[in-house]
Amino acid sequence: MASASPDARALLACVLADDLDQALAQGLMDYLPQPGDDTLEAAHPDLPQRLLAAQARLRDAWAARERYRQRQARLARRAAEREARRAPPPPPDRPAVPALPAAAAAILARAKARAAGREPT
Repeated sequence: MASASPDARALLACVLADDLDQALAQGLMDYLPQPGDDTLEAAHPDLPQRLLAAQARLRDAWAARERYRQRQARLARRAAEREARRAPPPPPDRPAVPALPAAAAAILARAKARAAGREPT
């Protein structure tokens, strides 16, 4: 757990070294600007602004990652739904029954043969 008031100088050193993991471990996200923080490092009077900017970049990155994860989950769900609609129906438990009984199919075949002008066999 981060301390109540993170050391702004140590946080700035981590941010400047691009060691955000260490900055987070030291409490970067808990940092709140205090009066006099801008005078802690003479070379960096913008210390509070840099730390707040690092916090904002991390929050933006985390939000983007969450949006990406939600989008991926949504696309996967839609793909699964689409695939389920495309899947052939499950095979019936019993063999398929022909559309016409055998006698009716024979009569239809003879009628088609007569219409085509040849004799039925």
